[in-house]
Amino acid sequence: MLPLRDNIPASRVPVVTYAIVALNVLAFLYELVLPAWDLQTLFLHRGIVPVRYTVSEVAQLFSFGEQVSALFTSMFLHGGWMHLIGNMWTLWVFGDNVEDRLGRMRYLVLYLTGGLAAAGLHIYSNPGSVVPTIGASGAVAAVMGAYFRLYPHARVQMVIPPFFFGPYFVVPAVIFLGWWFILQFFNGTLSLLAADSQFGGVAWWAHVGGFVFGALLCSVVRVRQFYRRHYVDEDDPFAW
Repeated sequence: MLPLRDNIPASRVPVVTYAIVALNVLAFLYELVLPAWDLQTLFLHRGIVPVRYTVSEVAQLFSFGEQVSALFTSMFLHGGWMHLIGNMWTLWVFGDNVEDRLGRMRYLVLYLTGGLAAAGLHIYSNPGSVVPTIGASGAVAAVMGAYFRLYPHARVQMVIPPFFFGPYFVVPAVIFLGWWFILQFFNGTLSLLAADSQFGGVAWWAHVGGFVFGALLCSVVRVRQFYRRHYVDEDDPFAW
């Protein structure tokens, strides 16, 4: 399923979403000019390789700064044009509204911490993998989870690949995103049953982790907003 657009216009320019898309595109253009060997080295050092975090003999080969920075840089690297376009288009569709609702700084925190949560679950579910994992999918999944919680009654126009020119379907956001999450969870469960976890592929559990993190974080935001509206005097200088 590929989302095309939603029916909720943003009330202000989504500056952070634009910046994230631009950074990902620039990073990919940098990848394109690298020789094949240098590109593989970049993925190994700047992507997430689970054994770097789960095997002490491997972890000690990297400094603390290198370990932490890879968790962030992996979010801005992609393995091909379709990988990049798929992630950035989905962020473009859902990110503007989430940024609108949370505010720019909190939205940026959601994106980055959602990516970290996704990386953590990926490492936990694939502790022996030596395959570098790259891409913004986990962070984008956090934005999707946030949208699921904040705009459940929105409507999303979608198409089912490879039929990119139709037919088009309009479904409630809760259906589109809920079904997407079920697919990630189902495929993630199948991946755990695979005979050899050393082989690479889609980081299903990173998607699950990011989505759940985004939904839970925005559940807290909604509870807080409800509390403010009903129990806090807006003129109270100590109101949070």
